[in-house]
Amino acid sequence: MNLALPVLVPVLPALGAAATLAVGRRAPGLARPLAIVPVAVSAVLALVVAIQLGTGQVLDAATRLTPTGGPEIALAIHLDGYSSLISVLVGLVATCVQVYSTAYLKDDPRYPSYAALVSLFTAAMFLVVYSGDLIVLLVGWEVMGICSYFLIGHHWETEDARSASLKAFLVTKLGDVPFLFGIFLLGADAGSFQIEDVLRAAGDGRLGHPTLIALLLLAGVAGKSAQFPLHTWLPDAMAGPTPVSALIHAATMVAAGIYLVARLMPVFLLSGAALVVLAVMAAVTMIGSALCALAQDDLKRVLAYSTVGQLGYMAGALASGDREASVFHLVSHGAFKALLFLAAGVVIHAAHTNSISAMSRIPGLRKRVPDAYWTMAIALIALIGLPPFSGFFSKEAVLTAAEHAANGEALTNGVGPASAVPQAAGWIVLISAGLTALLTAAYAARLFLVAFHSPAGAAVPATAAAPGVSAAADHEPDAPYSPEADEADPAVAEPPAMRWPLWVLAVPTMGFGIAGLRGDWLPALLDGGSLKPSAVTAVTGTGLAVVGVLLAYGAWRSATARVTDGLPAPAEPGRVPEQAGAPAAEVIVADPGRALLGPLFGPARHGFGIDRLYSALFVRPVEAAARLVRFLDREVVETYVRGSGAGAELLGRVVRLAQTGNAQTYLSALLAGVVLLAVLVAV
Repeated sequence: MNLALPVLVPVLPALGAAATLAVGRRAPGLARPLAIVPVAVSAVLALVVAIQLGTGQVLDAATRLTPTGGPEIALAIHLDGYSSLISVLVGLVATCVQVYSTAYLKDDPRYPSYAALVSLFTAAMFLVVYSGDLIVLLVGWEVMGICSYFLIGHHWETEDARSASLKAFLVTKLGDVPFLFGIFLLGADAGSFQIEDVLRAAGDGRLGHPTLIALLLLAGVAGKSAQFPLHTWLPDAMAGPTPVSALIHAATMVAAGIYLVARLMPVFLLSGAALVVLAVMAAVTMIGSALCALAQDDLKRVLAYSTVGQLGYMAGALASGDREASVFHLVSHGAFKALLFLAAGVVIHAAHTNSISAMSRIPGLRKRVPDAYWTMAIALIALIGLPPFSGFFSKEAVLTAAEHAANGEALTNGVGPASAVPQAAGWIVLISAGLTALLTAAYAARLFLVAFHSPAGAAVPATAAAPGVSAAADHEPDAPYSPEADEADPAVAEPPAMRWPLWVLAVPTMGFGIAGLRGDWLPALLDGGSLKPSAVTAVTGTGLAVVGVLLAYGAWRSATARVTDGLPAPAEPGRVPEQAGAPAAEVIVADPGRALLGPLFGPARHGFGIDRLYSALFVRPVEAAARLVRFLDREVVETYVRGSGAGAELLGRVVRLAQTGNAQTYLSALLAGVVLLAVLVAV
């Protein structure tokens, strides 16, 4: 293989970002091609690299970047089936996002900087995927962090965007500090930062601190991949533009942590304690986020909590020792979650609100956006995990991995011994994943039914709805809500650039699972193990998903019947509400979430108060300490500084009294001094 091809994959988007920043404002017409073409070419090159590499092949190449006096830092490339598969996903999603953004942000004056940051974000993820050196990987890891800060805060005029971007940056950096120490300790134990050498050292048992290394790395993974307890930044990140949400939640930032653990799986298999910690972290994340998603009224926050939960699935597969199942679900999830967010952008564009309860009162919404309606239905079925869509196969692969780990037969596929995975980790993941499958089906069905099929909207034919139809924004006053500044006129139909990416992503959403397992080319591309679901987990997982859908449907029908008599009138054609903040009144139409969660609905809507807990335990003490330091600095330290200055000034004033400007006075003082000195000498 010509090494220029994999080198160009991350380089082209980076050059495109630099070119867009350089000429975007002076030549706005060039911003869009400079944003799309380099990323699209990189996506094609990533596919070519994957095809040329083939299945079961590994390519390593490195050149020393700089001596350090210890383990050297090398500009290294490590290509295998995992990097090939994920790079194709990154290229596909990033290209769709860039094309979609040209229409979604067509009138945004800051589009050039936005497009440049998306390109740089994509280049950083490509660097993480292809890097064969941990330090170079860390560079891409951190570049993604700073890009996410700017992209989430794109609408910096709003308080929500500013606070969300700062929160995302600080929370992820909180995990990155121990992550950095973990990389240094891993390099010191292995004698090299190159991933190939690290894995060889792990296989030979030459790592002196495997548990400490694994736990330090997991802190960074928890921050980047939004796992408990560092998951709180992701729902608030919905204040950024919707295409950014699709990029972050599907193929780049949140996938980086899972991918890193998969790459370093032999290191984690050396520590059973770290695997149990990872299993507990995944279990709490899965169940908690699914409960929160069932209570949200903001469409994008439902999808954000869904992402957190699906990342918990991937982490659970890793805790069960099966990185194949984890990466399989990562790629499957990347396709259908990008589709969900981009479809949500179309719906929000049409409804002029994020609130699904407000959408339920818009006449004929589903007929107004047929492309988004049908593709969102496809993606939600994949999210629920019903056959034959890709989510079914990848979710069942995770359940199968957990089942084998619980029986002491972990599917490590030759990466390490099956006995290295504690059975407790398998049981934790298996039970929590089963419960999450039920909850996932419930909140996905709730979203679809409330947004598109509530009587307030469904009872009115589409012909009664004008192009700009919207509804009063009905929403609980203190409910979490991440309004996004509207980038398009809701009276204008969605352009093709916002529609055809939906169908492009719908193809892998529907067919990746069947295509990947037919002929077993996908397992051969990875570690060679089986990814086909077992009969027990397939029946159990699908049964739980069906039960979840039926529970949500039953609760929705019941809620619909209760509110029918007092149903508010449909919105008047042509009315478009303001979206400067959260709507002021609560009229939730036929919401099954309240009936399903009962007393948990309020706590789940507010994330079980974790943000408030962190505020009480960390934010307020830090703010109090800052106020104390400020007081000591201004009232104590500056008092001494001001005192010394005032003393010098007073001395100057006293001395100035003797400076009269009279020459006779000066001569008299001089003569008096001479006489005084003479007397003193004589005596």
